[in-house]
Amino acid sequence: MSTALKVLLIILVILVVALIVLYFVGKRLQKRQNEQQEQMEAAKQTVSMLVIDKKIMPIKESGLPQIVIDQTPKMMRRSKLPIVKAKVGPRIMTLVADSKVFDLIPVKKEVKAVVSGIYIMDVKGIRGALETPQKKKGFWARQREKFSKKEK
Repeated sequence: MSTALKVLLIILVILVVALIVLYFVGKRLQKRQNEQQEQMEAAKQTVSMLVIDKKIMPIKESGLPQIVIDQTPKMMRRSKLPIVKAKVGPRIMTLVADSKVFDLIPVKKEVKAVVSGIYIMDVKGIRGALETPQKKKGFWARQREKFSKKEK
């Protein structure tokens, strides 16, 4: 056998082993995520709140309790989270929003939110439906639109 064929076989074996390892690791992580989702569903509450401010910021600057910051994994501490400051009853709280819900949250308006601990899972408007913000157009969509206007 030539050396090129041996090298290709070794690379193929390494790739197969890596795929098998990734499959089992992904399966374990998916199982852990499902368990966490079940726990969050069990602890959720519907709360009326007045949203004061919302920002995407690092965990250290967010104003979350120190216990929460200490419990986050080291790799996660540098990432940015969608943070919402809201008045829940008489208290002003700092909450973490789901990334899907963050764009829907209106600032300086009252909303009904489904909360699990300090995590906002869903938002509904108290007085009517929430206004969904328009999605930004991508670069190519804007160029196509400019080009079609020039043709007319």
